[in-house]
Amino acid sequence: MENDQLLQEVTAKAKVWLGEGYDAETRAEVQRMLDADDKTDLIECFYRDLEFGTGGLRGIMGAGSNRMNIYTVGAATQGLANYLKEAFKDLPEISVAVGHDVRNNSRKFAEIVADIFSANGIKVYLFDSFRPTPELSFAIRHFGCQSGVNITASHNPKIYNGYKAYWEDGAQIIAPHDVNIIDHVNRIKNVSEIKFNGDKSKIQIIGAEVDKVYLEKIKELSLSPEAIERHKDLKIVYTPIHGTGVELIPASLKNYGFTNIIHVPEQDVPSGDFPTVESPNPEVPSAMALAIAKAKEVGADIVMASDPDADRVGCVIRDNNNEYVLLNGNQIVMILLNYIITRNKELGMIKGNEFVVKTIVTTETIKSICDANKVKMFDCYTGFKWIAAVMRDNEDVLRYIGGGEESYGFLAETFVRDKDAVSACSLLAEACAWAKDKGMDFQAMLADIYKTYGFSLEVGVSVVRPGKSGAEEIQALMKQFRENAPKTLAGSPVEVVKDYLTLDATHADGKVEKLDFPTTSNVLQYFTADGSKVSVRPSGTEPKIKFYMEVRVPMAKAEDYNACNAAAHAKVEALKKDLGI
Repeated sequence: MENDQLLQEVTAKAKVWLGEGYDAETRAEVQRMLDADDKTDLIECFYRDLEFGTGGLRGIMGAGSNRMNIYTVGAATQGLANYLKEAFKDLPEISVAVGHDVRNNSRKFAEIVADIFSANGIKVYLFDSFRPTPELSFAIRHFGCQSGVNITASHNPKIYNGYKAYWEDGAQIIAPHDVNIIDHVNRIKNVSEIKFNGDKSKIQIIGAEVDKVYLEKIKELSLSPEAIERHKDLKIVYTPIHGTGVELIPASLKNYGFTNIIHVPEQDVPSGDFPTVESPNPEVPSAMALAIAKAKEVGADIVMASDPDADRVGCVIRDNNNEYVLLNGNQIVMILLNYIITRNKELGMIKGNEFVVKTIVTTETIKSICDANKVKMFDCYTGFKWIAAVMRDNEDVLRYIGGGEESYGFLAETFVRDKDAVSACSLLAEACAWAKDKGMDFQAMLADIYKTYGFSLEVGVSVVRPGKSGAEEIQALMKQFRENAPKTLAGSPVEVVKDYLTLDATHADGKVEKLDFPTTSNVLQYFTADGSKVSVRPSGTEPKIKFYMEVRVPMAKAEDYNACNAAAHAKVEALKKDLGI
């Protein structure tokens, strides 16, 4: 009975999409689903509306209310346009920047977004072709826009696309604008309310002239031009994994002075099909396989990659056994911040007003580095919009020198307000040259950080629980962890429990302190006496509960690296056992 009712509801909803407001291709696809004996596609495409959340839209491409298509993108843009006209009603002209990645339909969606904004009397700066996400953030600030949209699904599989909305500071949208925009998007009830007929006079195509300014600003971040000059022939393998970094990241490396940039030809082909990888994600070892093969062939000093929209960065280095190994996101952030802080110190640029931002699930080694060098560090929630919010709150009183998160995101500059693989790759290569200047490779540089601040190992585990029963089980697990916090983990006493749902930090002696965060979040953290940290949170987009584990082991000398690594892995296994995962 329940299935019959659902089928009746989706059928009625789908028949609306056969109306004259929809194009012939969409109507034909909807009719096919209605006529099919198997109603799976019909139900999947119409059982709900693709939700415009705080990060925008993300979904599988296709016809239907639960798919990414010109109508769901159109409703999102019309709702955003309506809110912009309300929020900036006193401005003589409202403007936005629009960009997109290499994915199938991305250009089409971006042009429709531009048309809808312009039809609403809003000036549009539209990139002439695909660009990295951070350049869209840059363009918003560069042109003094009030908002921006980037069409991208980041490193998701090829069947997906997405819609990221930005505010006037170039950052992804947070409160109160996020909920206000969602409200305006939800008010769009009929396709006739969407103004698809653009005003071409209000659309300005932008391109190489913005690239030039953006790359020059990135070059200003360089701290070691002399080291680069001495090691300009550093063997750098770079792959864009078929994405938007294909032109600008090599251009930035050359702008820095590097002359030996080695490409992975098969992956230099921009393609929304990502033909050489299962997942276009530099966090995944298989996505780096071709780049590592090229590195072995040429004896590369460093291997770097960016994801399809070039905001995340991946890095491979040679270990003590001369094997190429993938760094995790914590290590990339740690290396970059240690380099930036150390180099600032060498140049006499540390004045006591510098600050760094990291997310709460990112390694605590960053705090140790900051504390030792008298640099202020802020913690924030997961996601670069929160890093950008801390930057905005402090930009008039402190000097931002870097920030990052464990999910392979880093930002060194203030003229962008989202993670940036273009600048991150440039600075990673520079850090490699600087290390070489001191007689070290990246592995030795990493070992030196661990020797100074203690060895740390970070491991993430996701426990998947699909379906309605799975969602209930995840809620029950969070309730259990919240109400019955472990007293010890891996043999070490739990000293502090942080609950971001109540914003309470409870110490073992019963003392409770308030956490200074702008809003609440369903995250728990346990800190142990031996420096371990466990973070637990349910995923906001997938049926899983995530565990972020960080363990620490003292490391007296660089030669102890392998032994410390083995001890840390054993401690992680003990943590898993105690957590029941």
